[in-house]
Amino acid sequence: MRLWVVVPAYNEAPGITATLRALAAQTDRDFSLVIVDNDSTDGTADVVRAFGFPGDLHLVHETRKGTGAAADTGMRHAIAHGATHLARTDADCLPAPDWTARVRAGFDAGLELIAGRLRPRTDEAPLPPLRRAALVTATEVAALFGRFRPGNRGPGYLGPYVMAPGCNMAITADLYERAGGFPRTAIEEVHEDRALVNAVRRLTTAYGTRRDVQVAGSARRVRAWGLRRTLGWYADHRYRPEVVDIR
Repeated sequence: MRLWVVVPAYNEAPGITATLRALAAQTDRDFSLVIVDNDSTDGTADVVRAFGFPGDLHLVHETRKGTGAAADTGMRHAIAHGATHLARTDADCLPAPDWTARVRAGFDAGLELIAGRLRPRTDEAPLPPLRRAALVTATEVAALFGRFRPGNRGPGYLGPYVMAPGCNMAITADLYERAGGFPRTAIEEVHEDRALVNAVRRLTTAYGTRRDVQVAGSARRVRAWGLRRTLGWYADHRYRPEVVDIR
């Protein structure tokens, strides 16, 4: 197994160091890391270069705007350099110390796509306890609701829908290519993680949720937009702010 971790990043200079530290502190460090600078204007790439990651680090650039485009560029760069298995997180997230080890265990158990568990970060400006609890509950409800929403149902699917957040998912290189990869879109256009999951569901049933694969994600959208609007954004962009990229 040649595991690569892919991290798309756009204007994350103030915070990407925390993500790099979390990846450098993995208990299983037998992986290569590719950071995809999505045409940042704030020196994100310089921060990555200066960090001194203690492993095989690749820094590539993608000028086409979008988490889908940037993530796909990173995935295909990894595959071209020998990756057999791929994991993705985002540049505002903190993978748990055993994240790569748990991803590897999921692959060893026979999964070809792994959907991990997402929780709010605790090191940022804290959310009020009730709002934090509501966010965690809403995430669990959204995962359940996803199985019943019309866009995730149809005769061509081989198995049930699972919510695989783009910031905490993993997939074999072979399946990624067979499924067509992340759509090369902007975040305002398509939820690229959902699109990839649904493409996978037409090919195999070897996918599933691993609750031990954990990542802490930024709650900055909740702080900026409020919980209701944030949930509306993730539910097919029912809420569309003027500025999506909260920094």
